[in-house]
Amino acid sequence: MAVFKQRWQRWLQRRIPPATSVLLTQRRIFIIPTRIGAAYGLALFLMLMAGVNYQNSPAYGLTFLLASVFIVAILHTYRNLAGLTLHAAGGSPVFVGEQATLRIRLSSNGRAHQSIALGWPPLELQSYDVPGNGLCECELRVPAERRGWLRPGRLRVESRFPLGILVAWSLVDLDQALLVYPRPIAGELPLAAGAREDDDDDEGARVFGMGADDYQGLKTYQPGDSKRRLHWKAYSRGHGLLVKDFAALAGRDLWLDFAALDGDPEMRLSLLCHWVLTLSERQQPFALRLPNAVYGPDVGETHREACLRALALFDQEDRA
Repeated sequence: MAVFKQRWQRWLQRRIPPATSVLLTQRRIFIIPTRIGAAYGLALFLMLMAGVNYQNSPAYGLTFLLASVFIVAILHTYRNLAGLTLHAAGGSPVFVGEQATLRIRLSSNGRAHQSIALGWPPLELQSYDVPGNGLCECELRVPAERRGWLRPGRLRVESRFPLGILVAWSLVDLDQALLVYPRPIAGELPLAAGAREDDDDDEGARVFGMGADDYQGLKTYQPGDSKRRLHWKAYSRGHGLLVKDFAALAGRDLWLDFAALDGDPEMRLSLLCHWVLTLSERQQPFALRLPNAVYGPDVGETHREACLRALALFDQEDRA
């Protein structure tokens, strides 16, 4: 079975090579009866045997009439798929556990195409209608189960129009890849060795921000906040679990260090991903240190994307 699948994939690779735009032609379309079509054919055979056995001319006529409908349906089912062009329209990165959305554009260079179904089995196929000489934008969803490059594989495109007794189908590779980031998991801030947190005892340090002092006040405790900053007096007075909030001190950029964490690599990457997102949202400069690279210290969207990409492709090829 495995050998057959490998040969089938190699044959498909030669017959329908990967491309970001694929035009469905006779060479790329296959057509077979559906289950209903198979039952239809079996019924025709039984009717023919009955006509032969009883030498019944009306039975012959009905059998040949229904057989001609089957033959005409082959042409119309094929024509509904032929001439359709599929274009890869990209997709946005997601996190592990989310639904990745891949966009595909269908275009017609002539007649309309009805009930075109797309998808990656065993996922349910989605049906679209493409107007004549028009476009149809499709969004297909695939679960993102692992970090790294998500390559959904060959896309199944099929049509059972007009009678449903035949299915014309093709398997096209639009050479699509989408980046999947690690799943963010909250936890203690993974500071690099030698880096230390701001404390309320720091004096004479300049701060970033608009007229802010070092000490900013109290805020509700969130998972990942340092336990050194817990305000126990407020907690003893029944005000809940609060932490002291400080502005970022100049020269105290945070270093997120993979080696400073415990646990398996995936857990470390998830924790680092959480803090990359959190610090980027706070506009706090930080650096990310991985075993094979260092990013920053820096701040901004470009730095955030570079760090998330590095976490997603940790120990993987940086190729789409």
